[in-house]
Amino acid sequence: MLSKKTKYGLKALTYLASQKDNKPVQIAEIAEQENISQKFLESILLSLRKTGFLGSKKGKGGGYYLLKKPEEISMTDVMRVLEGPISMVPCVSLNFYESCDDCPDEKTCSVHKLMLQVRDSALEVYRNNTLKDIIATE
Repeated sequence: MLSKKTKYGLKALTYLASQKDNKPVQIAEIAEQENISQKFLESILLSLRKTGFLGSKKGKGGGYYLLKKPEEISMTDVMRVLEGPISMVPCVSLNFYESCDDCPDEKTCSVHKLMLQVRDSALEVYRNNTLKDIIATE
């Protein structure tokens, strides 16, 4: 299940991406428009800033803004920052691989085989979508 952190992070990113001229947006505005707790959103936006998705400006006219164009922001990268590993079990993770303690042989493990397919399907969707692709259009 998608965590609230990831859901709200995606909502905040799409809100910022839909702004004209990429002007800084205050946390309070994003929180109000997207119905997100401001305190929780602060933590999420800070994480996105530290990982290079967002910039911030202090003072009057300040707020958060995208550092890249929406079409340059891959959902694979966003998901890994917000959600962590894309795979559901560590033995199929591309970036966070660990063998499972309870599995004697990955090659014959039915769970491993299924989770490889799930991981590959999720990666296919994430790789084929950018922030621009998921912006709600009316």
